Amino acid sequence: MLVRTWNLFHGNSVPRGRIAYLEQMIRFAAADHPDVLLLQELPLWAFAELEVWSGMQAFTQVAHRTPLGATLGGKITKLDPGLLRSAVSGQGNAILIDRSLEPFDYHALVLNTPDFRRDQSGSLDLGLAERLAWAKERRVLQAIRAARPDGRRILIANLHATHHASDRRLAEAEVRRAADFFLALTQPDEIEVFGGDFNVLAASDAIRYLLDEGFSGPGGGVDHVLVRGSAATPPERWPDERRRIDGVLVSDHAPLEVRIA
Repeated sequence: MLVRTWNLFHGNSVPRGRIAYLEQMIRFAAADHPDVLLLQELPLWAFAELEVWSGMQAFTQVAHRTPLGATLGGKITKLDPGLLRSAVSGQGNAILIDRSLEPFDYHALVLNTPDFRRDQSGSLDLGLAERLAWAKERRVLQAIRAARPDGRRILIANLHATHHASDRRLAEAEVRRAADFFLALTQPDEIEVFGGDFNVLAASDAIRYLLDEGFSGPGGGVDHVLVRGSAATPPERWPDERRRIDGVLVSDHAPLEVRIA
């Protein structure tokens, strides 16, 4: 099984321009028929297009809502996608799975609820800037269980944690919360995949916690796909040349993938 994660950066290029490449990126990411594709930073208007573009089954979760609605927000964002992003078009995550997998048992969790932020802010002694940054945008975990053609079940999670470079403890707290939620869902004899944009590095306490729980090794940056219950290859990051479309480098993240036995 091939599992791939990609933060799509709303389809923007690097450096940002006035053209978005979202459809091309999703078609590109699905072209070699991965079994699981975890996506982050999707504009809400794109949710309805995912299955057409990818040929896969799509399960979506809203993170940041748009006051204008997905359709109007998308039309406005397309005027200058490099400038107008989640504030106008909203933002969410998606788990895409191959049509040979039979999905069931979907779950979602808001990672930075007001109550959780309040409790953690006190214990972490966060200042006003960190508290405001944490409340800026809702972050979510989604998880789905699916049956493979051979009858073995797989539990898949996708998350996008808060990005606050000056204090990664915000993301640390969210990843640990997500991990505890995911572990509570696990059942014996399943393959477990815990991936996405964690916004924490391999040496973080949250990653060490998951390693202690028996998961495979992390990626080299902030994107990770951790596996338990089956052998998995080390995470492989796409080189920049592989993620060029018409010569343009797309997204500020590279896809990361693992293969599961």
